[in-house]
Amino acid sequence: MTSDKTGPLHDDELKAEMQGELKADRSTRAEEEFELEPSGEDQPEASRAPDEAMHGGTPPGMSDDDVELRSDLARHLGPGLYPTDRDGVLDTLRENNAPDRLLDLAGRLPEGEEFRNVQDVARALGLGVEDHRT
Repeated sequence: MTSDKTGPLHDDELKAEMQGELKADRSTRAEEEFELEPSGEDQPEASRAPDEAMHGGTPPGMSDDDVELRSDLARHLGPGLYPTDRDGVLDTLRENNAPDRLLDLAGRLPEGEEFRNVQDVARALGLGVEDHRT
């Protein structure tokens, strides 16, 4: 696999530079200012293990499915659509080749209502929405 940003030759150089650190499972840097800072007393431990389970990420008031649906809607609607109505949402989803499940879902939107953002669309569809933080 090659990286679009650096190219295969530079990728190989980076891999060679990181080999010692990866095998040692710790930093091999000699200069202290380049070391990772330890977690604070009230912070979770940082981990370099990519295979560990990730926790959190789902805002209160939302399920994993709500987050996924809202993300899919946002990706297919884009930021420049708003304010819009039901027909604008449906037209944009069709133009952006959204999956049928999103078109079916958007077909349930009430007519005559204006949506200012994807959060309004999600709320109108009965999806869980993120509580505003204070």
